[in-house]
Amino acid sequence: MPKNAFYAQSGGVTSVINASACGLIETARKHPDQIGNVYAGRNGIIGALTEDLIDTSQESDADIAALRYTPAGAFGSCRFKLKGLEESKAEYERLIEVFKAHNIGYFFYNGGGDSQDTSHKVSQISEKLGYPITCVGIPKTVDNDLPITDTCPGFGSVAKYVAVSIKEAAFDVMSMSRTSTKVFVMEVMGRHAGWIAAAAGLAVEREGDAPHIILFPERAFNKDKFLAKVDEAVKKYDFCVIVVSEGVKGEDGKFLSDAGTRDAFGHAQLGGAAPMIANLCKSELGYKYHWAVADYLQRAARHIASKTDVEQAYAMGKAAVEFALAGESAVMPIIVRTSSQPYRWEVGMTNLADVANVEKKMPADYITEDGFGITALCREYLQPLIAGEDYPPYSNGLPNYVRLKNVPVLKKLNSTFALKLK
Repeated sequence: MPKNAFYAQSGGVTSVINASACGLIETARKHPDQIGNVYAGRNGIIGALTEDLIDTSQESDADIAALRYTPAGAFGSCRFKLKGLEESKAEYERLIEVFKAHNIGYFFYNGGGDSQDTSHKVSQISEKLGYPITCVGIPKTVDNDLPITDTCPGFGSVAKYVAVSIKEAAFDVMSMSRTSTKVFVMEVMGRHAGWIAAAAGLAVEREGDAPHIILFPERAFNKDKFLAKVDEAVKKYDFCVIVVSEGVKGEDGKFLSDAGTRDAFGHAQLGGAAPMIANLCKSELGYKYHWAVADYLQRAARHIASKTDVEQAYAMGKAAVEFALAGESAVMPIIVRTSSQPYRWEVGMTNLADVANVEKKMPADYITEDGFGITALCREYLQPLIAGEDYPPYSNGLPNYVRLKNVPVLKKLNSTFALKLK
């Protein structure tokens, strides 16, 4: 009797994480002699701990295929971090209990650095607890900060959304700048790495194009230099468009937008960099402003997803199953760039131990000397990642996204698990 598989989505969702789920489930269905059912965790790893599993075999082939163009997490995601064996022994024992009860021999976890840390720990600790599991991580993060892989599924589509949005907003501001708004600020995601903010720089195609200023987490915010740059842009172009990453820090090392709270992974809750920057332009320079926070819109915008990103997300889910069936464990498929001009890529593989809890920041030579823009080298890296369109089908003028039935798997354990959520 073939072992069943457990698949779960973790962390902040993206517009293409379901494309990875599609690739995984469609590939698993082609190997019924090696993989029985694919069970999804409802709300990520929490679904395994609470024995709240979803039977994906109850979904039609057509609905699974529709995941390719449906945003967000079809099975629910979570921010929940498993610690080491000593601190989280009861949780690991519970995972093994659930996996044994449901004949699960494959563990696929779709997420970023913290999620890959979980995948790695499960692969190690399942061995210690006498029930070895084949564990394969699947890369996902809009922040593009996973190491080793050339890019992360989810990033290309956010990059496309941000570049298009800032280009369109700049046309709006430029139209009204003579008598109205002089400064427009857009805040984007990016805690420690400025990849998303950098993508806005792709909108600059000739002298004077916006954004005129990009604020990166990799560069400490210098108030005087910033205000001088804003003033220069307004005097030269009659307006100034600014993109600020949520993770920008002052010269004291503190986040400009730290709300003073923490999420379940222990990260500072950020938000509010845009109004702070905009108000600074008003109070110090007297310029009328508007600001916007892209927030969830940037990562949910499947209607304008990058075709490259969709294809790579699907390929990662497909490769995860193929690696597992080939006997690989404690690994993660990656995207390997073989050429930038023309752009070519292939699927590679790396060890989870080399990925877990490691952040990839913007290289110094991707940021201009003044710290407010991207270099030609950065543009060469980013441009292919936003290439191509992959529109979802539309109905009544709106995207026709799928809602799965998410039929629960019958519980087999009499015991329940008390889960401590922050």
